[in-house]
Amino acid sequence: MRPVSRFNAVRTLATVTQGSSSSSSSSAPAASLPHKTSSESLETTSTIQATQNAPNTHFKITLRRSAISLGDKIKGTLKALGIHRRFQTVYFPFSPEVAGKILRVKELVEVENVPAHLVMTKQEQRQARRPPRGYKVVGTRKGKFMNV
Repeated sequence: MRPVSRFNAVRTLATVTQGSSSSSSSSAPAASLPHKTSSESLETTSTIQATQNAPNTHFKITLRRSAISLGDKIKGTLKALGIHRRFQTVYFPFSPEVAGKILRVKELVEVENVPAHLVMTKQEQRQARRPPRGYKVVGTRKGKFMNV
């Protein structure tokens, strides 16, 4: 049996239940909290459970190792998957064709199973990487010098 490298390990997504953590950590009195009707709270909890219990329907494939010195067949497989550079991530729905391509390059990629609501387009991935606009002054040299 071959040892599993850190590049091939499949990671599962851990989800935190929001209902149990918010009720136990709230220290404010119940009178100050906005009141929800039972139908609104039922809809909210059902949508949270639906997103947490959603079936995994897509592969999230990330290229971890470069294919520079490898053969043309492996490079062609990466091109067929739409991966051009290291740490690039693509999403594909479950299918035997995609599973076969992943097995061809399993030493180079990291694969996760994700539900459909976590699939991100290229533009969404780029937007998620962007920092927030503007800047914030944390401290100045003048403030340190004057002990302010």
